[in-house]
Amino acid sequence: MNFVFDLDGTICFKGKPVTEKILIALEALQSKGNNVIFASARPIRDMLPVLDQRFHTYTLIGGNGSLISQNGKLTHSTSFSDDQMNSIKALLSDYEVTYLIDGEWDYSYTGSQDHPILNNVDPAKLAKMVDLDTHKSIVKILILSANNMEELAEKLFRLDVVIHKHKHENLVDISPKNIDKWTALSKIKIEKENYLAFGNDANDLTMFLNAAHSVMIGYHEELAKYATESISFEENIEDRIVDKLNHFSKVYNFEVV
Repeated sequence: MNFVFDLDGTICFKGKPVTEKILIALEALQSKGNNVIFASARPIRDMLPVLDQRFHTYTLIGGNGSLISQNGKLTHSTSFSDDQMNSIKALLSDYEVTYLIDGEWDYSYTGSQDHPILNNVDPAKLAKMVDLDTHKSIVKILILSANNMEELAEKLFRLDVVIHKHKHENLVDISPKNIDKWTALSKIKIEKENYLAFGNDANDLTMFLNAAHSVMIGYHEELAKYATESISFEENIEDRIVDKLNHFSKVYNFEVV
């Protein structure tokens, strides 16, 4: 069976790497003949530091589905069109936007130096912060602030792009058309209802909609409508996640004896 895991807020917390006890449980799943996949809003560059190096050759879906890495190599990349970027750049200027924008590897950033998002941006110093116009392609845009966020979001919707609003953080996440975690799974030949999904936020919605079984970590009102089960945030949440993974290791055991 295929198992797909979001990272932040699902199996790693407060920007810290996935703990060894969860990693061991994930390896146990894989050792039983299952396929473990990670799918995150982070670009591939920023997924690597929260996963131990022994997982870097696993299938990694980054940028909410715009990037796919397999066996340590980038195999798929989907970017905004030139026309879309011209329109987006005009809006960035008109609405005095601060942003985090990702190319396939390097990034552009105009927010404050004390913004908490920086804790998760290239912590391993694998990339460069470059001027926006130097990117050959743009795969993901995170709006940090604007002089009118609601009006900006309405205009972005008209550009035929995928938008996720993070209400609690007042952030707007923008991806190219038809980009989401489920679409990325389809590209690597994962079929509907042929995987189990773990997630915690709105960008996991399409993944939950097409999963055979889905586990919500914490609570998200929209996601909860489609979750098969949930694990609430408690002091021992990582232990409860490990228990769930060990349970699935017993249920989905394809190990050749």
